Amino acid sequence: MDQLSIIFDMDGVLFDSETAYINGYRELITRDGYPFYIEASIESIGTNWIRTEEIYKKYYGEDFDFRRYHAAVRELVNTVTFELKPGVFEILDWLREIGAKIALASSTREELVRRMLGEKHLTDYFDVIVCGDMVRHSKPHPEIFLSAAERLGVDPTSCYVIEDSFNGIRCARNAGMHAIMVPDIVQPDEEIKSLAEVVLPTLTDVITYLEERA
Repeated sequence: MDQLSIIFDMDGVLFDSETAYINGYRELITRDGYPFYIEASIESIGTNWIRTEEIYKKYYGEDFDFRRYHAAVRELVNTVTFELKPGVFEILDWLREIGAKIALASSTREELVRRMLGEKHLTDYFDVIVCGDMVRHSKPHPEIFLSAAERLGVDPTSCYVIEDSFNGIRCARNAGMHAIMVPDIVQPDEEIKSLAEVVLPTLTDVITYLEERA
């Protein structure tokens, strides 16, 4: 069996956390009398907070005090223990058993990534962890995935990326990697279906897919 190199996104792939972010923004923004544009939240999935600010201001205007809302949502998220998505330990145990190289590449800041991984005893599964505040550019720019591949010491074109977001799939393709989509909140449109190598319903299905290619 050839050695696999796998890069995981975190929110929406390993953790059921995307809904909490969306609901946090919804509650705070509507409380202040603004309409809530779900499109802004969906477009922001998979990006860092700097890119998210740009997206929200596109919908709400340049005077929108995004950073105040972001700080409040960040404080809220810091108090939450998120549940794992189905199949997380199953796929990570399988990858470790076959000797795969495993990385995490998340747009979330490192402090929160390590807390979330630590709470569920996931940290030691990953050979490399790259976070949003460790790179300059946000997804869909390929920097974060290319950095993960470089730290793993592997050719980017040999890497499989497991993502749930449109921006993550675009990022994987921009990095020249094999993009596997496991949808969370949003189902793929025709663009994303054309960019993803495959769309699978669960992480357990990813194991079956990779077994056939390892």
